[in-house]
Amino acid sequence: MNYDIKMVILRFQIYNTTTMKKIFFIITVTLFSANLFFAQTKKVATSSPEIQNAFPKSFDNVNDFEKILTPNQNTTLETTLKAFYKKAFYNIIIVTISSTKPYKDFQEYTQNLDNYLANDLKLDPTILIVLSKELRQVQVLGVQLISYKLNDDQTKEIIATYAVPEFKKGDYYKGLEDACAQLIKKLQ
Repeated sequence: MNYDIKMVILRFQIYNTTTMKKIFFIITVTLFSANLFFAQTKKVATSSPEIQNAFPKSFDNVNDFEKILTPNQNTTLETTLKAFYKKAFYNIIIVTISSTKPYKDFQEYTQNLDNYLANDLKLDPTILIVLSKELRQVQVLGVQLISYKLNDDQTKEIIATYAVPEFKKGDYYKGLEDACAQLIKKLQ
């Protein structure tokens, strides 16, 4: 009898060991497959083609998309801003627009344009001036790097004092020229 009991115990242990291996295998497969089905995946943010094409592929210092400047005025401002960049390495970019589409408001458009210029085109504007005659808005963004020479309040004051009065008269060139002259003066 002793021999029969040992045999039964041995068979039970072998059966139990293989069964346990099978059960362990099934549990492992189940857990890994469940992880595949329920795992979090990183969603790639894709913007609509309309937003991707919201900005032109290249920019100069003066970008008159609203066509409020004459070719001569555009060239004069461009020459002034390029000369200042070569001298002081501060890049002032002016953009005129008639619409903020596909963006919902002027501030969002300006912020995204600034990011686009800095990250995609590698222009790194020190000061970005976005103006719309049609929308009757102007916004200026400056980098933190220049705050010791020209802070946000001083920039707003320059725009309010030199640009806005000329814009109200309809002389957008004079307003941009005067504001840029004051910004250049502060940054030198």
